[in-house]
Amino acid sequence: MIHISYDRRKYQEDMINNIRTFDNVVEIGCHIGTSTKIISRLNQDGIVYEFDNSPESIEAMSNLGIEYANIHFFNADVRNEEILYDFARKCEKIDVLCVDLGGGYHPDTVFKVFFIWSSVLKPRVSLIRNRGLIDFINSSTTTENIKSDEGFLDSSAKNIVPKDLKELKIWSKKL
Repeated sequence: MIHISYDRRKYQEDMINNIRTFDNVVEIGCHIGTSTKIISRLNQDGIVYEFDNSPESIEAMSNLGIEYANIHFFNADVRNEEILYDFARKCEKIDVLCVDLGGGYHPDTVFKVFFIWSSVLKPRVSLIRNRGLIDFINSSTTTENIKSDEGFLDSSAKNIVPKDLKELKIWSKKL
């Protein structure tokens, strides 16, 4: 299932309702770890893989890594194709993907990162925090019934082959 929220409390409530003790979780956009603490407590017997490229994240996440043994932090830009490819080759199964980028703005970037990362990792649940995506969903109608029950878009994820992705390459050359 895919859950989208904007209010931080709702986003964290979605974490509480969906993250299990043994889950392996990827959190993209952890910043200084406010939600990371919640995730780490929820999946005490799993691993929390944290990604953020902001300078503020480095010290904060290093300190959290000392306090919570299940946190693995990567100071990296998730739009860089090599970050995703290297991680996907090395990681265990990912159960939950959390995406909180841009402070609620940039729905195009948030959706692209979610779509590509979830298509490759195929989580059971994805939790996304972004106001623009909610606005888009609530302002749209459709006459087609295309729906995925997993944490990724099943109707198109099967066609994603990491080495063939051009979307990340467009970003990567400019990073």
